[in-house]
Amino acid sequence: MSLSATDVLARPEEATGTRPRPARRRRLPDLRRWISPLALLALWQLASSTGVLSPDKLSSPWTVLQAGVETARSGELGEAFAVSIVRVGLGFAFGAGVALVLGVVAGLSRWGGVLIDPPVQMLRTLPFLGLIPLFILWFGIGEEPKIVLVALGVAFPLYLNIYSGIRNVDDHLVEATTALGYTRWERLVHVVLPSAVPQTLVGLRQALGVAWLALIVGETVNADAGLGYLINNAREFLRTDVIVVGLIVYAALGLITDALVRLIERRALRWRGN
Repeated sequence: MSLSATDVLARPEEATGTRPRPARRRRLPDLRRWISPLALLALWQLASSTGVLSPDKLSSPWTVLQAGVETARSGELGEAFAVSIVRVGLGFAFGAGVALVLGVVAGLSRWGGVLIDPPVQMLRTLPFLGLIPLFILWFGIGEEPKIVLVALGVAFPLYLNIYSGIRNVDDHLVEATTALGYTRWERLVHVVLPSAVPQTLVGLRQALGVAWLALIVGETVNADAGLGYLINNAREFLRTDVIVVGLIVYAALGLITDALVRLIERRALRWRGN
């Protein structure tokens, strides 16, 4: 008895001896994770409503919400948001570019590691936020010190992870490519760089977190625009509601950028199967 083409197409698992993969169920968000944040928000509102928490110290959540709507409608929040995004974008691009070049050269070349890694390791121990007075002397009080501060905060964690990812490639994989006759370029493209991607993405998440921290500090020093300036200006008028609005925007931007990196990580590392 012979099988027709229709039978093979209708039952591919029987013809090939393999079983179809079960459909992956989409995970529903765990709503229990919202219990503690909502409870803290309720306690905050209760403390403000009963007078336990003075508005001069911290405005109530409802007042913060009203301030956010007010600054958004006036356009003040949008302008500050746009300025901060440009600053962190330029700083991140510059810092990530430098970290990528130095990390790849130091990771792939023995001499590169000898010449590049020691000074980078020494510089990264410096508290880069303490360099603000020096940056002001070098670059003035314009946009340059803020962008350089973000770039410096981005470069170190990203460099360290790129360098570590390249240097910690599995030796057995390298030996296998040698046995298979891979050229140096093929070994680099098919083994070394893909193996360094997970560690690089970890460094990317760390670098983005430090970038927002550096931006907050940079914008509160001699700034005339941006979210940091909005917060600093609100401090002069004791507007704790506007201060909290600015901090919430900073936190939201950090969470969004971290979520984007995690999305890239899931797409880029699907070959790991987890």
